[in-house]
Amino acid sequence: MKFEDTLQGEIVIIDISGKIMGGEETTMFHGRIHEYVTRNKKKFVLDLAKTDWMNSVGLGMLISALTSVKNAGGRLVLANITKIESVLTITRLISVFEHYDNREDAIKALQG
Repeated sequence: MKFEDTLQGEIVIIDISGKIMGGEETTMFHGRIHEYVTRNKKKFVLDLAKTDWMNSVGLGMLISALTSVKNAGGRLVLANITKIESVLTITRLISVFEHYDNREDAIKALQG
């Protein structure tokens, strides 16, 4: 897994690519989320367009990020979930995460 984060105004956009299955990158991801929350950034888009696959550790990573952001009074949404939609559906997490077909719609939702 690799991730890149950028700021678009007050919105943090994190592009996640590759296979999400734990390891050092997951720890770095959590650190980055906490770093932004500490800096009072509370709107997040996780763009999963380049994510190939995800295991249970990856699902845990997303749930942990959502919990951290919500506990700080923020909002985290997913974009481009096509490749992992079946995993989210099977685990019933599809109803837990706010999700959008593309990055633009996700950003608009956070701006509104």
